[in-house]
Amino acid sequence: MAKKRKKTRKELLKEPDEFLTISSKLINLAIEYKTQLTYVLGIILVLAVIISGIRFFSIRAENNASALLEKSLMKYNSIKAEKMPAEVYSEVTADFQLILDKYKGKKSAKLARLTFANICYDAGKYEQAIELYKTAQTEFEEYPMILHQILSNLGYAYEQLEDYVTAISYFEKISSAPEPILRDEALYHLGRLYDKLDQNEKSREAYNKILTDHQDFIYIDLVKERILG
Repeated sequence: MAKKRKKTRKELLKEPDEFLTISSKLINLAIEYKTQLTYVLGIILVLAVIISGIRFFSIRAENNASALLEKSLMKYNSIKAEKMPAEVYSEVTADFQLILDKYKGKKSAKLARLTFANICYDAGKYEQAIELYKTAQTEFEEYPMILHQILSNLGYAYEQLEDYVTAISYFEKISSAPEPILRDEALYHLGRLYDKLDQNEKSREAYNKILTDHQDFIYIDLVKERILG
């Protein structure tokens, strides 16, 4: 059986784009039978072409963004164990920024933003991390598990900037949320931060909530020591 010859790149480039071919056929069909088609049917046909185009390019863009994110993560993972956080930040910033700039709104861009925010935080770029986390906060507000981690990271970042009041506000959001995700950790950090501000009563209140509601907290013994101390 004869082996089918593969088309060369030159031959492939000469072939018409699939989406453009389909779109052209639909539009030509509408023009050819315009006397028979009603205005409503014509509008529906045009809308169908537009929607098909948007979906076609949206899927292609998402796939491209996903491929870029995978490539960037592979690069990041290959160097993070060997280099200092500041060096890692310098080497991967352009890769992640390309995804954020070129594929805004895509799922892969949202994941890239969250990953890059963590990279910025590790490198001590706290203000840049905060800006990225705040955008990610709106993008993941429907996912409590991720959202609470973002709020927690915002609290850590503001603490690094010694803005304890703002840091407290983020841990308060977690501790007062209907979902108990990371609530014990948030209470622990509230206890620490209130202590830094010499608000001993609020600090003790946060620690006591851990003792009454979160007996399985990993640092329960440390909490007991802080209350006694």
